[in-house]
Amino acid sequence: MKQVVQNYKSGELALLDVEAPACKPGGVLVRTAYSLISTGTEMMKVSEASMSMLGKARSRPDQVAKVVQSVAANGVGPTYRKVMNRLDSYTPLGYSLCGVVEEVGTGLAGTVEVGDLVACAGNEHALHSELNWVPKNLFTRVPAGVRPRHAAFGTVGAIALQGVRRGEPQLGDTALVIGLGLIGQLVVQLLVASGVRVVGADPDTGRCRLAERLGASVCGHPGSGEVAVAVGELTGGHGVDQVYLVAGGGTNEPVELAAKLARDRGRVVDIGKCRLDLPWNAYYEKELDVRFSRSYGPGRYDPEYELDGRDYPIGYVRWTERRNLACFLDLIARGRADVEPLVSHVADFATAVETYRRLDEGELAAVAVLFRYPGAEHEPTEPELSAAVPHREPVRTSRRTGRMRTAFLGAGNYASSMLLPHLAERADVELRRVVTTSALSAANAKRKFGFAEAATDVATALADPDIDAVFVVTRHSSHAELTRRALLAGKAVFVEKPLALTEAELGKVLGAIEESGNDRLQVGFNRRFAPLLRDSAGRFGRRIGPASVRYLVNAGRLEHGSWYDRAASEGTRFTGEGGHFIDTVSWLLGEDPVSVYAAATPDQQDLQILLRYPGGSTATISYTTSGAAGFPKETLDVAADGKVLAFDDFARASVYARKRWTSSRIPQGRDKGQRAELDAFVAAVTSGGPMPVPLESLVATTLATLAVQTSLATGAPVKIGARP
Repeated sequence: MKQVVQNYKSGELALLDVEAPACKPGGVLVRTAYSLISTGTEMMKVSEASMSMLGKARSRPDQVAKVVQSVAANGVGPTYRKVMNRLDSYTPLGYSLCGVVEEVGTGLAGTVEVGDLVACAGNEHALHSELNWVPKNLFTRVPAGVRPRHAAFGTVGAIALQGVRRGEPQLGDTALVIGLGLIGQLVVQLLVASGVRVVGADPDTGRCRLAERLGASVCGHPGSGEVAVAVGELTGGHGVDQVYLVAGGGTNEPVELAAKLARDRGRVVDIGKCRLDLPWNAYYEKELDVRFSRSYGPGRYDPEYELDGRDYPIGYVRWTERRNLACFLDLIARGRADVEPLVSHVADFATAVETYRRLDEGELAAVAVLFRYPGAEHEPTEPELSAAVPHREPVRTSRRTGRMRTAFLGAGNYASSMLLPHLAERADVELRRVVTTSALSAANAKRKFGFAEAATDVATALADPDIDAVFVVTRHSSHAELTRRALLAGKAVFVEKPLALTEAELGKVLGAIEESGNDRLQVGFNRRFAPLLRDSAGRFGRRIGPASVRYLVNAGRLEHGSWYDRAASEGTRFTGEGGHFIDTVSWLLGEDPVSVYAAATPDQQDLQILLRYPGGSTATISYTTSGAAGFPKETLDVAADGKVLAFDDFARASVYARKRWTSSRIPQGRDKGQRAELDAFVAAVTSGGPMPVPLESLVATTLATLAVQTSLATGAPVKIGARP
């Protein structure tokens, strides 16, 4: 069988072939379906293992003290060999899983059966391994209706539950949770379920917004002042009844914040592993009650309980670690706890080493990550749209340099008003051929813009060896197919949005790129090229922490009979237009979205779309058709790092930071970036340089746009990804 192991000396992680454990008396043999990576505890171990020996010593002074004692008792040589032997050995990872009982050990007859679904705990028994032997006090049956991937949260849920019990919350209390990682998010939910009002504190904006979705009243950065204001308002200035420390790291700020915001004789519960240099005066003057929460609950670290199976009488110890485990699963079953929003990523167990690497290097930003094991039920989960972006050789140079000869497929209103006027005036562009379905419209475009030829046959334009670039500006339903054909013909392609109306159409475009090796593609996402927006983003400056973006699109109603309203053939209105707004947000954040959730009014005309990004940023796009015609069409706000960018319909912008900047007087026209976008495309084609927007980003934006309809249909978030 396979198991995840780590060498603490070298930092090596491996998926090792090891012998399956035997089924000993007093326990069960469990085949794992899902196991949970603790992105706090486990990743701390993984990070420590990659440190130098000096770094390891600094991070674990408790172990250094043991080594010093051993040297005094046994001498330097034996101690050194003992330490090196221990460091240079494989150790297991993992402590929370769900699986199916494969064999029942003696002494458990009648309490559990082969085939039962169980949740398991323990850093020696609930490992990231295909098979585990688990003693009876470290597993419990999964209630009916609880999905295996959710039951895998049982152990971390028990840790959070034990921490909440140590705080002894009562109905009507107010609590502060410092640290909104995996355990902190669960603590928030458990407190809310107990009738407690919760304030959260975390430097990660994305985690703050997630905690608010899960029931917290207000969450904010610990040092922003927002948390203190919220506590004052909710408690009448008295302070919170309990503070739960679920933060890690070496700073003493959580302990100091707890003293500042706790009420007189309040309780401070340490659940995480943070620095605890208690400021004596602050804790003494309020007579604060400092408590520790020991992992999953009573029984933890007691070998007679965990290994020998000796339970504590319920009359003396109401909540043991096993009873906490069962209680948390019951809360999930009754809808009192919801772990699905915490699942950032589900990885196949075979990719375990790569998944840990991505987590350690920050490539995968996650609250919770699950491993799915071979044979595990691929249960219905949140939908996922993804596409494999073909591997490409370095960008090809154009067949011509210095001049772009182009064909237009379509010459409707947008092409004639927003694209062709800019191209017709350029000396480095030759408008060689225009193709439309109507001979008259082709003739009109030839006359207005000076095309050399007008035609109604697409094939002749694509076959023309003198054409360098093709513009696809036809109806939405034809974009993907015409783009596919033009790429296969070896042309550079500029296609108006949308690139595709379905995932299958997108797959055909990417198939053409893979087949031809031609990746010279640009989609008409022009807003990222708008001069005022680029100027504003430059003045906003480099973003450090997660951002919160709000984008209101006052789209207005369509005229009766508009072809934009033909959803059956041309896609929904948002599918046709929404890529503009998603691309704009992604460009501003410098990331591509990883999740989309959408909700709509009953008539499906007004949409609320939530985008989640890998660095923790979130964006809300409100796409409305019911607003006033006189209100600006697009207003955009970006908040991050104590700064705000306010953008008003390509006419005015402001940046609020240490110094406020506001754009100059309203320009005569609203430049949405078409000219600059065309400049970039022409430069790429004539020079042979990279295309203006990476293919991966074009694909991610297209997937995110398509995911809106999927989310509306399923009522669930949709994971997306452009896989290299």
